[in-house]
Amino acid sequence: MVLRKGARWAAGVMAAVCMVLLLGPSAPSGGLPLARPLPFDAAEEVVPGRVGTWNICNPCGGGHNFGRATEIATYAPQVIGLQEACVRDVEQIRRYLEEVYGLVYRVAYGSVLRNWNRCGGLPWRPGGFGQAILSAAPMTDRVSVEYPDGGSEARGYLSVTTLVGGRPVRVFNTHLAERRQAPVRAGQVKVLAAEVARHDHAIVLGDFNAVSHAPELGPMWALATDTDPGCRPSTATGGTCTATTDWNSKFDYVFLRGITARTHRVRPSPYSDHHVLFTDLDRG
Repeated sequence: MVLRKGARWAAGVMAAVCMVLLLGPSAPSGGLPLARPLPFDAAEEVVPGRVGTWNICNPCGGGHNFGRATEIATYAPQVIGLQEACVRDVEQIRRYLEEVYGLVYRVAYGSVLRNWNRCGGLPWRPGGFGQAILSAAPMTDRVSVEYPDGGSEARGYLSVTTLVGGRPVRVFNTHLAERRQAPVRAGQVKVLAAEVARHDHAIVLGDFNAVSHAPELGPMWALATDTDPGCRPSTATGGTCTATTDWNSKFDYVFLRGITARTHRVRPSPYSDHHVLFTDLDRG
């Protein structure tokens, strides 16, 4: 499914040249961007047991999907949850991951909006907007739920069952109401936590729009632990939680239930106002 790093880059250059010739002016910016070498410490292939979460930011300017694909390819997680994701953007990211970097991902969508202004398309056929999960392994039992109260915009969660580190795990991906809507988030967390509680082994990814000590996150902390070892519900703003946003707040989480983490990494990105968060899970 994957190629070694050097071969991935060489194959990507050839794929990019072919795509430019085939697509011409119809491709973004006149053609598929040319492959660039990944960082020296980039993953050589999909990493078993590595999971990530990233709010890719929409609307936050266009033309970022190749850069977003490069960010994902650098760490090559087995599973990553994307928030604020348009279906068209995710399809383009997947295409770049496969044709430029040799990484093949399945996708599950949890769109909660059909929005022409956000996602393009025709006025009578707007693009889907919401959550997406990319997984190197097949996914089953997809469930997409819109919260009864989304606040200022529809919000929801997506869940699937897939193999992570060789074992079946229920994976959730969510995006909660905006930061000034704590009462709405409290209701959303109750809906999400009730479903997470049904599973002995679960990974909950997402943008919770709340710092660790926010009262509305209580039901999640009662069920699971975030992979940031210094970030717990008693941690005050400015404490040991690693910031995951450009405004120095911890809003993005990888909550684990019945699973433990070995590493926790946060990577700032020029392609979103949220950082990319990756973690390697304990294989024991």
